[in-house]
Amino acid sequence: MLRENLQKVKDRIEKACVKAGRNIDEVTLIAVSKTKPLSDIEELILCGTKEFGENKVQELVDKYENVSTPVNWHLIGHLQTNKVKYIVDKVSLIHSVDSLKLAKEIQKEAAKKNVIVNILVQVNVANEDTKFGLDTSEVLHLVNEISILPNIRIKGLMTIAPYVENPEDNRPYFKELKQLLLDIKSKNIDNVDMSILSMGMTNDYEVAIEEGATMVRVGTGIFGERNYNI
Repeated sequence: MLRENLQKVKDRIEKACVKAGRNIDEVTLIAVSKTKPLSDIEELILCGTKEFGENKVQELVDKYENVSTPVNWHLIGHLQTNKVKYIVDKVSLIHSVDSLKLAKEIQKEAAKKNVIVNILVQVNVANEDTKFGLDTSEVLHLVNEISILPNIRIKGLMTIAPYVENPEDNRPYFKELKQLLLDIKSKNIDNVDMSILSMGMTNDYEVAIEEGATMVRVGTGIFGERNYNI
């Protein structure tokens, strides 16, 4: 079932790329494996998947330490400052940096372990009270503040769009984030890459790809519904 689901998602990504006139190599699929067993991850590794996303630090660390083959781990959930030390040397990318306080903690722990940490700045484009992330007007200021931290590299922006019945409803948010990324990129800030746009999940990733997403985070579409009661 996982193999079939994965292939369906890849096919839909390809169709979205064709529709948008983009190369499929421009889009990275992150399999969001939160709450799912290691056996599911191992099965997807056999299918060629190398990028996995987790919401919680402890779960990421457990899977990092027990997976049979090294893969790239993405921390996509909210990151508390007291948990930073556990993952700075384990993650390929932190998608959810939304404050200078958090960035300074990442810098401190990264310096201790002599690593460079790649991050995305999380933007709450839709201004939802229930979501973390910056208002669009605050992003450039934070990017400038973080850019001087020597052990951090800003690679782009991330957003979690609202859950909607019609994916088209999220198109304006994806469009706005892409424009924000281009605006910041044009300023050529040192240590700031702005090559990654992480947006789009199971219910709207095709629209996100059409609007320029370079990373899509798909969980339910690959793993099926989650049981949070286990």
